[in-house]
Amino acid sequence: MARRNLQLVQDKKINGRRSTPLKIQPQDLARFDPITNTQNLFWQMYKRKDALLLHGSAGTGKTFIALYKAMEDVINRGGPYNKLIIIRSAVPSREIGHLPGDYGEKIDVYSIPYQNMMDELYPHKEKPYDRLMEQKKLYFMCTSFVRGITLDNSIIVVDECQNMNDMEINSIMTRVGHSSKIIFCGDFRQTDLYKNNDKSGMKKFIQIAEDMPSFGTVEFGPEDIVRSELVKEHILARVESEEKNEYSA
Repeated sequence: MARRNLQLVQDKKINGRRSTPLKIQPQDLARFDPITNTQNLFWQMYKRKDALLLHGSAGTGKTFIALYKAMEDVINRGGPYNKLIIIRSAVPSREIGHLPGDYGEKIDVYSIPYQNMMDELYPHKEKPYDRLMEQKKLYFMCTSFVRGITLDNSIIVVDECQNMNDMEINSIMTRVGHSSKIIFCGDFRQTDLYKNNDKSGMKKFIQIAEDMPSFGTVEFGPEDIVRSELVKEHILARVESEEKNEYSA
């Protein structure tokens, strides 16, 4: 796969025990190396910062590398982080209460991209997303359900944050508890919020994060696109078109 430098992990013993067919163990995680300079910058910044903001072009692997580094820490025994929490907004419908089913059924459709990513991270495990949920190593929630909780000993990945308004982003930031790390991922150019009373809060948040010493910000450009050459060509052409329109306006 073009966007990954993949080296699969073999089945090894850890502390004298082999991984069971269902339970996810540290050795089950595939190994990935950064494949662009910007990805490598994130690798280095991840070690130093407890709050990170990855923003920029689509197809650069922002969410994937955030989940990969998070799972490296969460699945290992003895570290400060005992779970990964993925948070995203339920756009286009800000509230999902009207959808049929219980909470898990309501948000399941929004978790599909992360189920697919876990399949890539754990290629030798069947339904790794479900296994990690059962082990209480992985949680998924929408912004509609964030208020009133404190997230301790967690790595929090906030995805598609361009689809969150200022109040939602602020609400998530104030949920971060002790011994936790938070990573925001998004591209303000791709927001699905079009109503005047529901604007994306990401641009404002980028400015706030850059003024916070605790935050590390990493910007991904079209040169970092690894999804496919077609995606890269499309985004470069789109950027050029927008620049021409801006210049001629």
